[in-house]
Amino acid sequence: MSARDGARPRVDGATAVRERSTHDLTVLAQRCGAAAPEDWPALIAQHFTTLDTVARGGESAEELLRGAVLRLLPAEALTADEASGYGYAWQPADGLVTALALDAPDSVRMLTDADVERAGLDALKAAGRANLLAEPVEHEEIRTPSGALLHSVYGDSHFVASKALVLGDLARSLTGHELPEAGALVVVPTRHLLAFHPIVDATVVDAVNDLGMYAMGAYEDGPGPVNPLLYWWRRDGLVCLTAFDEQTRAMRVVPPPELMDLMRTLHAKGRQEPEPPTPDTAPETTPDTAQLAASAQAFTSRLPQDPAALPEAFRAATAHALARCAEDPNSGKLETWEAWVTAMQLGDALFATALSHEGSAEYRVGDRTITLPATGPSPQANGRAWLDAFWFALVCREGDRLSRLAQVPLEDLRRADPSQDAYLFHWIDTLQTYWRGASLDDIAQKLIATMETSDPKVATGTDPALLNQIDYQPAALFHRLITRNHEAFAETLAEAVAHHDRYWSGSPDPRSHVVLGPLALACLAHDGDFPVDTALPRLPKHLISREWCGEFPT
Repeated sequence: MSARDGARPRVDGATAVRERSTHDLTVLAQRCGAAAPEDWPALIAQHFTTLDTVARGGESAEELLRGAVLRLLPAEALTADEASGYGYAWQPADGLVTALALDAPDSVRMLTDADVERAGLDALKAAGRANLLAEPVEHEEIRTPSGALLHSVYGDSHFVASKALVLGDLARSLTGHELPEAGALVVVPTRHLLAFHPIVDATVVDAVNDLGMYAMGAYEDGPGPVNPLLYWWRRDGLVCLTAFDEQTRAMRVVPPPELMDLMRTLHAKGRQEPEPPTPDTAPETTPDTAQLAASAQAFTSRLPQDPAALPEAFRAATAHALARCAEDPNSGKLETWEAWVTAMQLGDALFATALSHEGSAEYRVGDRTITLPATGPSPQANGRAWLDAFWFALVCREGDRLSRLAQVPLEDLRRADPSQDAYLFHWIDTLQTYWRGASLDDIAQKLIATMETSDPKVATGTDPALLNQIDYQPAALFHRLITRNHEAFAETLAEAVAHHDRYWSGSPDPRSHVVLGPLALACLAHDGDFPVDTALPRLPKHLISREWCGEFPT
């Protein structure tokens, strides 16, 4: 029918877009599914004839008011001027435009200036707001590995992201609490997804990164993309925090002075302290592994419907696996091995999907097999995530997965996070070169470049404590490994543990419980007949001795 009318439709998932109308194909698919194939042409013709009737407009003012809904769209989707027929539309913030949609059972169409004139803009705005508030959504609270609390709001409605326009009311209805005076960070990556973080304490600094990564992944992979930008919600509206850097061709967050001052103040105050323990409860001395397990499970279970959650799933699974070693420091429990395998599988999937540009593939995660689409290179598949994925694969002795990680282009990792110092990419280059079986001379040249660029005078973008006590230690250990100096390896491993403990002293971060990079290299050394002191802390001995390998399919 579109061809007959000279229109060119675009199909986006379960949605057909024709001219100014958006049509959900779910109802049509259900009707066809219940009918014989020979009846499909007639059903399709009848369906779109009805839609064409709706699209021509002519509804009464009462009908418009009954079906109008405020809709948030990407700025490029609609031109708010009289020539386009949408002169009434307005821009709530950079990158966004708000208009009114008519929500019919089988279609959604944007109201034109002529429609608005019939019912009145103020009346339609009020009706659109009320109808938007009534749209059903699902809600989930997610505590990210950094400790930031994110509220994920999602659903089948085309108007989930539009609820950013009424975020205060939405938060009150979902949580029972008002948003704080400082407001909230919010992202609207797709029409079916919104996520926000109430600004209450120092976790706002982590939430900037967590929300940014989440939004980028969802925007690239989800249906009905809006934009990947980060916004600051206040009672007087939305402020865009994302700017495009013309030099690096990358997006970066640029908070206005007011928000920057607020973030500095909150960072100085630290994170909100938990409620003091009651007399009959003792304070926690180890991470809440149950909460971390639930967070990892929540992200992982969403992957079949929301592949964009993969980076967060990997981060959550990493935190859970490391935290397990607080209560099981020798990794003697099956649950600990299961957590490590899940983190390894998700890290592999993150970079396997980034290596492919089209199609989809099946990946094993825990005891399930899930299908994930190819993403091509993405900001979430960055250098530090690659190192985590590589370490987990080494500990789990996953040769094929390590070989795949060794094929990830360095340029993709650099583009994913250009703010990282050069030594990080030289170090990754060293590990990839080693795993691909290059000559010792080639490996040594790469390692020398790593050492030279990891000097604090050169790597000025990295915190010196992180650089010297955490990042440098695996490289020093690797040097002892490839020269097969058993005694020096043992000394350097003990030093790495000591540096780790100094860096993480008093921290509740799950990473404080395992010396991840040195552990992975200790596993490699063990398999190469090096003597490894498994009595050292933060080095789970059953992981080093590969006692769990082969326990179940991975």
